[in-house]
Amino acid sequence: MQGDLARVLRLSDLLLIVVGTVIGSGIFLVPGNVLNSARGDVGVALLIWALGGVLSLLGALSFGELGAMEPEAGGIYVYLRQAYGPLVAFLYGWAMFFVIGSGSIATLAVAFGTRYLPQLVNLGPVAGKAVAVVVIAAVAAVNVRGTRQGATVQNWSTAIKVGALLLMSVALLARGHGWGGEVRLLDTPLNGTLLAGAGVGMIGVLWAYEGWQYVTFSAGEAMNPQRTFPRGIVLGTLLVVGIYLLANVSYVAALGAEGVGTSKRVAADALGRLFGTGWGSVITIPILISILGAANGLTLTTPRVFYAMARDGLFFGKLAEVHPRFGTPAVAVIAGSAWAMVLAVSGTFEQLYTYVVLSSWIFFVLGAAALFLYRRRRPDAPRPFRTPGYPVTPALFILAAVAVVVNTLAAKPTQGAIELAILATGVPAYFIWRRRSAAP
Repeated sequence: MQGDLARVLRLSDLLLIVVGTVIGSGIFLVPGNVLNSARGDVGVALLIWALGGVLSLLGALSFGELGAMEPEAGGIYVYLRQAYGPLVAFLYGWAMFFVIGSGSIATLAVAFGTRYLPQLVNLGPVAGKAVAVVVIAAVAAVNVRGTRQGATVQNWSTAIKVGALLLMSVALLARGHGWGGEVRLLDTPLNGTLLAGAGVGMIGVLWAYEGWQYVTFSAGEAMNPQRTFPRGIVLGTLLVVGIYLLANVSYVAALGAEGVGTSKRVAADALGRLFGTGWGSVITIPILISILGAANGLTLTTPRVFYAMARDGLFFGKLAEVHPRFGTPAVAVIAGSAWAMVLAVSGTFEQLYTYVVLSSWIFFVLGAAALFLYRRRRPDAPRPFRTPGYPVTPALFILAAVAVVVNTLAAKPTQGAIELAILATGVPAYFIWRRRSAAP
């Protein structure tokens, strides 16, 4: 049956959804790629990480105002619908279903089954992909059974991953001597080669920060959303930025710049170098929990977009059903998870996160621009939270988001062409569903 979702999420839940959804596999897998993209210059690499955090914070501040004004299930989908009409909103939901949300879940599951679980168990490529499918199914089952249960899993997994990251970072800084060696800090000549490399590195960094926006999808289930939602998204994003910078500094302390650049599992390698290989395996456990928590956060939030689309008559009607016993959009959860399984089986980690970054930032441009339209069209509407620094804050975010999209298309043209083709297929799909919903 169709119905409204219950408001059961507190400020602490929203904050932990942000932190838990963002911190998944990226901070454990991409630092080496980022450092190599910066031509081994640690200062440039840290600047890339800081810039990615600033961009995420600018976006969080911009969407914080929109979320407080429109505290409905669906988040960015709702803002786009109100600002530009149903076609643009549908294309976002289409991309969420086929690429962004499902692709993010698939990327995390692939990292779980093929990158980190083999540290503990001997798994071949096929078995690793099978594990990825099982991970997606397990997380879907939790979130079908209840929003409160999904939020509880999110809170505990976030506490474990943040605690492990902080303890690891402190231990590596206390024991490591990597900063005493040859560490280059902003001494690489600024030229086209460095800028191109930094652009490629930014793709990985933005994947690591991917997720701060997903809490907008759960605004319709937040208690007192006008106050709790903007606080949760902004504070959560700030916390992630601090954790990421600390972790990167600690990796260099343990492995040195060269060691970080050659590592594919930097956290495990750093602990193994300083404390023995056994500790490298121990950190794998909280990393796996971290990945599970991020996948859970995505599965908790993204089906709310499909639910909102279906309620508008622009997607399969079944996805608007709320389970009579569990009170969740169960069919939406299952459908999105099923497609994520397909992506997990068919794609590699790097391919998947490139698709996600490009798709997300295309719609971030439109989402932040919607703030200007809201201000002009509804100047007297209640705004429990106002974006600090408006109009500079959203304008900077929009300019940066455009640069990210252009750079990603230039650096990864094949993936970019595939993603744009997927978006294009959403146009005829929209008109098909619109005719269906208009039919008597």
